[in-house]
Amino acid sequence: MVDDARYEWQPTLTTLIRCPLVDANDVFVVRQLARDVAEAVGLGRQDRVRVATALSEIGRELIDAVGPAVVDFGVELDGVAPSLVVEITWETPSPDSPNAPLPTAGAAERLVERVERLDGRIVVRKRLGDFRPGDVERARAAVAAASPRGALEELRSQNQELVSALDDLQARQEDLLRLNGELEETNQGVLALYAELSQELAETNTGVVALYAELEDKTRQLREIAETRTRFWANVSHELRTPVNSVIGLARLLLDPAGDPLTEEQHRQTRLIASSGATLLTLVNELLDIAKAESGRMEPSLAPVDLVELLTHVHGVMRPMAAPGVTFRVDADGRPPAVVTDEVILTRVLRNLLSNALKFTPRGEVVLIAEHDALANRLVLTVRDTGIGITAEHASRVFEEFYQIPGPLQARAAGTGLGLPYARSLTRLLGGTLTLESTPQVGTTAVIRLPLHGTTAPTRAEHALLIDDDPAFRELFRGLTQGLVARLTEAADGTRGLALAAEDPPDVIFLDLHMPDPDGFEVLRRLATHDTLSRVPVVVVTSLDRSVLPAQAAVANILSKSDLTAERIADTLTAPRADDGNGDGDGDGDGT
Repeated sequence: MVDDARYEWQPTLTTLIRCPLVDANDVFVVRQLARDVAEAVGLGRQDRVRVATALSEIGRELIDAVGPAVVDFGVELDGVAPSLVVEITWETPSPDSPNAPLPTAGAAERLVERVERLDGRIVVRKRLGDFRPGDVERARAAVAAASPRGALEELRSQNQELVSALDDLQARQEDLLRLNGELEETNQGVLALYAELSQELAETNTGVVALYAELEDKTRQLREIAETRTRFWANVSHELRTPVNSVIGLARLLLDPAGDPLTEEQHRQTRLIASSGATLLTLVNELLDIAKAESGRMEPSLAPVDLVELLTHVHGVMRPMAAPGVTFRVDADGRPPAVVTDEVILTRVLRNLLSNALKFTPRGEVVLIAEHDALANRLVLTVRDTGIGITAEHASRVFEEFYQIPGPLQARAAGTGLGLPYARSLTRLLGGTLTLESTPQVGTTAVIRLPLHGTTAPTRAEHALLIDDDPAFRELFRGLTQGLVARLTEAADGTRGLALAAEDPPDVIFLDLHMPDPDGFEVLRRLATHDTLSRVPVVVVTSLDRSVLPAQAAVANILSKSDLTAERIADTLTAPRADDGNGDGDGDGDGT
């Protein structure tokens, strides 16, 4: 860089040699000395050429601009780093003399670190690497020992320097060409790899499209199979009802006291026919009801129900089924709340549950408990027994249609395997949920949760949105919501979830909290401030403790991932709410 004379420069310069600069011949001498001094202070060949060239350029301009000058070569050791310093001084003109223009730095400023133009002097600096005060005398001696060279020899030396520089340039150019060739080869390899990857990606995409098409086809086939099964059940049930009703009617005619008298044995056999026919008709009716419930053609007839009267009636009907030594009681603390539901359907559900409890309880007790969950505004009916219980292996399958648990007691009390699936379908029809917990040799507890005033919310959502970054959980959730959600949309992050919700607002949003940016908390905040989405209920599904959720967060319910079931999801669809009272975060109030 070049500095103007804005300050007085006073370095501590240790001079190595001095020479005059009067004519063109002195320029050659300055160049020679510059090369010798640079070599003596330890500069490399290229730096020596740079210093010599810079001083020769400055010297030629000085002769024409200011006349004679003096060139001092030295080193400065009191700065941050040692430097080679060349100071060129001349006598400044008097104020009356015309001011000659100072020489420009020209190429010099590109060859050395610093060129300073001061009043009556030019200072050139070049940093030194490893130079100590003790090296000064050695450098002086080396400069003094250097033999002077003529103009021709100096010209020859410059030519050699030029040839050497050209050789270096050619070598660098060859290196550059070689590197360009290698880079070209690398680029070709990258292009080939990109083409290969693009081909593989295209093939993969084709396979994915084909897989999606196959999955859609399988889904359509499964839907058709389910519809065919429902139609089959309904048709078979209708076809069976007529002959079964005829059998029961004929048996009653035979048992009518007004008819022809029967022998005792004929009377007994006829009673067995009537009893078996009634049992068969009950099973056929259950089968038909399940078909209707699954197809959506069964509608509950809602009306106020006297719960005490209903429980008393169920107790009276089911009490004869209790084994000797088994206590069967109804526990309804206080006056049960008024409930609006379908009395016939609720009675069927309770009879199914009590029938199972009484059949598989050889000793102990069976109790039917009615309670009011004031926080959730729900009726809770619990059937608890001290029977043989169910192992965990079978407990996960008891709601499968036609599934029967193997065992000696089950063999003696054989059934169709439709009781619990039938009870759950009817409970959902009433807007409620049915859950079951059991321990072998301890007993079983079945819990019905019903809204007090009819179905306060649909048990089947038309459109739900799941926002969760875990693909394994999304697959699990997809399976749990089959039959509960008509259409499930999924998003792997909050940004995509918000976009999907804005494009097609769902009936309910299931949201994970622990996600990459933006996390579930930010998604909640954005939903709450949205004009349309703020009215969509949000159910938080998370493995985090519910205490991390801000108290003011607008959520309809909180479900725990650790024990998520289809029943709990159905419960949130039945009565979405923030479970602030029990602190378990699963919306069931059972502490699980």
